[in-house]
Amino acid sequence: MLDLSSLGTHVATRRTALKLTQAALAARAHVSRATIDALENSRAAELGFTKVARILSALGLDIRIVESSQGRPTLEDLMREDDDQGLDRRR
Repeated sequence: MLDLSSLGTHVATRRTALKLTQAALAARAHVSRATIDALENSRAAELGFTKVARILSALGLDIRIVESSQGRPTLEDLMREDDDQGLDRRR
């Protein structure tokens, strides 16, 4: 599960890759620069969904809902892997 601190790290990495300042990202996302700073530096205790969605959208990112895996893959998961890879994941 992704927490707010990890999300902030992803946001900072993407922002710098796009050569955006915190202020530029804040303007694009319609949030304050302080919000971006707090998120990127793990100081945001809470951040609403709308703000997160705006920030991610401004970075060209999206939120996806997927079932979480609960540990090891099942036999069905392994059988769905590409036939050429087989069970040996080291290839």
